[in-house]
Amino acid sequence: MTSSRAKVRIRPIEDGDQAAWRQLWTAYLSFYESTVPDDVYHHTFARLIGDDSQDFSGMIADLDGRAVGLAHFLFHRHCWKVKDVCYLQDLFVEPGVRGLGVGHALIQSVYDAADAAGARDVYWLTQENNTTARKLYDRMGRVTPFIKYSR
Repeated sequence: MTSSRAKVRIRPIEDGDQAAWRQLWTAYLSFYESTVPDDVYHHTFARLIGDDSQDFSGMIADLDGRAVGLAHFLFHRHCWKVKDVCYLQDLFVEPGVRGLGVGHALIQSVYDAADAAGARDVYWLTQENNTTARKLYDRMGRVTPFIKYSR
């Protein structure tokens, strides 16, 4: 897939992407003021490139041959629907290339994967104060009234 706004190529994460993926995911986690131990990096990457349909899938955005963004998503069952739904857990684009259509292309690639899997509904979460990303999200989805709780 190529975005009309930039020469962006979106593709599934592959085994050889580990170093670039780790750098992007570290930047994403830092944005949310979070860290994970090395074993989480190892297990998450293994899941992303594995073939278990219950695990997360991932996309990498390449711009001029360099990885500049990522998306992690998961298909799961839903009690209110017969067909699976898709949860877009992580979306990140390097700050220097934001505004070039990379985030849009990544979300669209998840929409395309969901459509191919028969999962019409795609959803994701973000922080209320993530105003820059929310401008894109407002164009590609709709805000719901739900509030997240966690343990």
